[in-house]
Amino acid sequence: MRIVSLTCSNTEIVCALGMAHTLVGVDDHSDHPPEVVAALPRVGPDLGIDVAKVAALQPDWVLASLTVPGHERVVAAVEAAGLRYVAPAPLSIADVYRDIRDIGALLGVPDRAEVLVDTLTAGLAPMPATGRRVLVEWWPKPVIAAGHRSWIEGLVTLAGGENALTGRDCISTPLTDDEVVALAPDVVVVAWCGVPFERYRLDVVYRRPAWQGLRALQERRVVAISEAWLGRPGPRLLDGYHALRRVLEAP
Repeated sequence: MRIVSLTCSNTEIVCALGMAHTLVGVDDHSDHPPEVVAALPRVGPDLGIDVAKVAALQPDWVLASLTVPGHERVVAAVEAAGLRYVAPAPLSIADVYRDIRDIGALLGVPDRAEVLVDTLTAGLAPMPATGRRVLVEWWPKPVIAAGHRSWIEGLVTLAGGENALTGRDCISTPLTDDEVVALAPDVVVVAWCGVPFERYRLDVVYRRPAWQGLRALQERRVVAISEAWLGRPGPRLLDGYHALRRVLEAP
């Protein structure tokens, strides 16, 4: 079987299922596992996929996505090219498990998918609630944060926290300074999408004038957690969970 993956999460799911050998191409952002993706042809960034390159790789299936605004245009182009595809659109942890099972079935390894889901379920054990409100910041200017209809909601809750936007019926949303002050987060997690982890700058958050009265800043609870661990609906959400636990369990 020949698979082209158009998102990091799909690439990581395929590899976690022990099916890396089926990958014949990946998007420009797929970076894990490095020993797998380094040798694979690239077909463009997630919102700028070169469908002609995808077609030239003669895939049996294309693993697309609908997790980011704009992905629907990529999916439409893949469909117009006559390529067979699946396009997961997970919103919850349960949806991530569903997508792992669906990809496992597509690759002919449903038993491996069940093992992976069981491993993640056991690893993402619910922790006692700490009462700490967590704002997960996807982008700094304007501030964009994870909403209620996001796997972040479940991940933060399982780790013992409360999503600061738990009542906001959205996947993510831009926030004004006044809105953030009203949300009163105890913890701010910097997980900027598309920015290398080594370029995350916590001082950007600590310098925001309107935020100076927030408990998160006063108690020095602004932390960086890689978007690769929080923003990709796949196996490495377990790493994000453990990183959140360390933050939430700190005195």
